[in-house]
Amino acid sequence: MSSTAPLAGPSAGSSAESPVAIACDIFCAVIDNFGDIGVCWRLARQLASEHGWQVRVFVDDLHAFQRLCPSLALDRARQTVDGIVVEHWHTPAHAGDTLEIADVVIEAFACELPPVYVAAMAQRERAPVWINLEYLSAEDWVADFHLRPSPHPRYPLVKTFFFPGLGPGTGGVLKENHLEAARAAFEASPAARDAWWTKTVGRALPVGATVVSLFAYENPAVDSLLEQWRDGDEPIMLLAPEGRISGALARFFGLASFGAGAHAERGALNTHGLAFTEQSGYDALLWASDVNFVRGEDSFVRAQWAAKPFVWHIYPQADDAHLPKLDAALAHYARTLPADAAAALAGFWHAWNGAGAPDWAALRRHYPALRRRALEWAGELAQVGDLAGNLALFTKTQLK
Repeated sequence: MSSTAPLAGPSAGSSAESPVAIACDIFCAVIDNFGDIGVCWRLARQLASEHGWQVRVFVDDLHAFQRLCPSLALDRARQTVDGIVVEHWHTPAHAGDTLEIADVVIEAFACELPPVYVAAMAQRERAPVWINLEYLSAEDWVADFHLRPSPHPRYPLVKTFFFPGLGPGTGGVLKENHLEAARAAFEASPAARDAWWTKTVGRALPVGATVVSLFAYENPAVDSLLEQWRDGDEPIMLLAPEGRISGALARFFGLASFGAGAHAERGALNTHGLAFTEQSGYDALLWASDVNFVRGEDSFVRAQWAAKPFVWHIYPQADDAHLPKLDAALAHYARTLPADAAAALAGFWHAWNGAGAPDWAALRRHYPALRRRALEWAGELAQVGDLAGNLALFTKTQLK
């Protein structure tokens, strides 16, 4: 490692006439899903495109990353994708072939920075803004801990905790500036929707069917739900991106597999398997559906911006530690729903997360109220501010 020079940034010298972009390094360790890199990649692209930052992403699993970003090469230690430098991070000690320290360093989800990088941060003429980006939580305590500083025990460095959240006083969630207009344009254009259906599903938009997208972890409740859809009076068009739920669909239909391009019908249920899509393509799936089943963090957030009723499969944790987080999200989202609609939604979310059997008829009965609330909630959430914008604003106050 030949240098501890910073990437181009304010501390590297700039002028009022030609400001130099803020340099930002994002470190991401992929645990066992796509959520970690999904959030980091979305954040990186937004900081670069909307705030003009010079962004570099360190990620330890290029295979998971490539599912979201097909243009990524798996055999390159360093590459540039969409104007963002991507480093294949070999944890825990690796920090790139040349040690460069950015103005803003984001340690995503407590992944722990390489020790040599932290040491170099302390040697930098002006210490970088060090952000510990936490997982999204809707719990009340998040606002108390958001932006709380944590001094390093050995170096003259301070790490600031940045908490995404659904309420005031938190970091908010990711939302690109163009997203609302893109959704409105899609919903207002029959030609755009028809083109999406033809390209993605290979057929025209079904008339009279309720369209459901299904993205979930393995879930023992799925068989009951599939049976309800099969035996119901209402036609269901189920769109299922290939993933961890595909095996359950294959078993239900008596097939060897149920990946992209698969199609099966039983009773009122018509199911299509879709290819796992890059991030930009997933939003259109949410917009095209009437009800969206989502999982983890990234798709959970996108479902809220889609302004359609949705069911969240939260990432399961030991000792049911995830359930208070589920209830906290429900408290925000269902706050203004009529009592019967709120009870139906909560019952279904709990059943989908392991407590009871899902009741599709009860949920569907309250669809008009859930649809109105989804639209209303998207507006409320926008008032918190988007995460990238909130993070950029905070870091700029620290770089002055």
